[in-house]
Amino acid sequence: MSAVREVLFLVLIALSPAFMFPLVYERAGNLFRQETGLERRKGYQVALAATCAISMILSSMFTTNLYGIIPLSYGMIPLFAAMLYEKFGYSVAMAGLQLLLCYAFTDFFSFTSFILNSGLLVCPLVLLSGGRFKTMSRRGKAGMLSLFLLIGSLLSTMSPFILHTQSTENNSSLILAAYLNTLIMILTGLVLVQTIEDALEKGKFRLQVAALSRKYYREEEKMQQMMDAAPLSVILLDREGCISMVNETFLKLYRQNHPDAIRSHLLGNRLAPVLNSIHIDIANLNAGIRSILAGKDSLSELIQYEDKMFFTSISPIIKSHSREVIGAVAIVQDMTELETLRLELSNVDRLSLVGQMAAGITHEIRNPMAVVRGFLQLMREKSPASLDHYYRIVLEELDRANSIINDFLSLAQNRPVRKERTSLEDIVRELTPLLWADANLRGQSIEVKLDEHIPQLELNPKEIKQLILNLCRNAMEAMEEKGLLTLETRKVPAGVELLVTDTGPGIPAGKWDSLFQPFYTTKVKGTGLGLAMCKSIVERHNGKVSVASEIGVGTTFTVLFPEPAGGT
Repeated sequence: MSAVREVLFLVLIALSPAFMFPLVYERAGNLFRQETGLERRKGYQVALAATCAISMILSSMFTTNLYGIIPLSYGMIPLFAAMLYEKFGYSVAMAGLQLLLCYAFTDFFSFTSFILNSGLLVCPLVLLSGGRFKTMSRRGKAGMLSLFLLIGSLLSTMSPFILHTQSTENNSSLILAAYLNTLIMILTGLVLVQTIEDALEKGKFRLQVAALSRKYYREEEKMQQMMDAAPLSVILLDREGCISMVNETFLKLYRQNHPDAIRSHLLGNRLAPVLNSIHIDIANLNAGIRSILAGKDSLSELIQYEDKMFFTSISPIIKSHSREVIGAVAIVQDMTELETLRLELSNVDRLSLVGQMAAGITHEIRNPMAVVRGFLQLMREKSPASLDHYYRIVLEELDRANSIINDFLSLAQNRPVRKERTSLEDIVRELTPLLWADANLRGQSIEVKLDEHIPQLELNPKEIKQLILNLCRNAMEAMEEKGLLTLETRKVPAGVELLVTDTGPGIPAGKWDSLFQPFYTTKVKGTGLGLAMCKSIVERHNGKVSVASEIGVGTTFTVLFPEPAGGT
């Protein structure tokens, strides 16, 4: 019974790596954060070398002889296992450790006995077989370790008979015990291999799961960022019809009614109450979602709530290989601006048609008006002088009508403008005498402030003269006598500004946006085409025109011309 206890004790020590290796390997995996194959290998090599070294030390410390004759060299089991699993450097170190342990804890009566019992005679074969061992299957690894343990245990257990310290005659029971010891060592080695392989497979599986988890989170982050970048409101639903993901666009739409809402507040909720809370009510939504999750066709609907219009679409998400419905995607698009734009484009088309007809009609009206004016002039020459003032009134009204037609045609035309590199300064100087003459007739004065350092611009001089004349005459007409008109140019970061300022009564802020609309006028005899034509000229020069006014102080019209590429 004492011999059995000794053998069982040594078997447990030899199997200690089977208990310690999985725990140490898991800790080593956490330590090395096994992202690459090299780090995974390093993790299990450190764990296996440490546990096998502990087992070898304990086996050497408690080594004994069966019946005082047969050496129980169970330290060979963790030694050979470690040498086969480890890389060459670790294997040599384990062989060196075995040499030191045998020298420190075992008394051998000869060098041959030392070599046979320590297992060092088999170590070169184990070292040479390490590379092939790592490529084998689990069964092949078990077979190779069993072969080396068979050789090593036979050399150790049979050493007393080989060295003739014991005779084989009448020692059949001792020989049987030696063979049984060899069998136990082989079985122990098989258990150790199975345990190491199980731990490695579990570690590999754990790493695969961790890699898949990281990949899943990365893909989820990319999907979330792609959804957030989309201008449409996107909502993902799971198989139960609950919200699993929303993008930033939908979150902004939801926050219009729920300012304090965050993304997590929406996750896990049903879609219908969430949409209803922002006044998007899809008829039979719950039934529609159930049918979509059951594999039916998509559901879409155009919804109008007060002045808002939404387009909603819900489609199934299907696995490509199995055609299984795993969820749904809901898209909500605010169509209010698009619908408004569509209506405006429809109005623009109608207005364009009306404008083309009006332009054609007014062009044709000028011909009979020219004939009428000519005959009136002939009749005036043959009529008595007492009728001159009647003819003058009719001719003035015909000229006024012709001027309105010319302005209208100028506004309606959409031909390309020929531009040339011109100084805005020179254009203003050319017009100054004409403006002074007009101002003197009205009892007004003009102040001209020109920036000498403004660059030359790409302009059509004829149209810019018309622009300046219209703005200045509007300003003069708005002022009373002794009014001051200021004409100014200046360089700004965005280009060059032309400012026309008067000291008239000013324009209420509510009328500023309407000033440039065709046929809108505040004058008794105005046509409402002057400022509209000015805006048309500015837009053809890629500029902008704006107005600023203060009641009782005056009004300033500002025209911004962009500086051409290349500077002056």
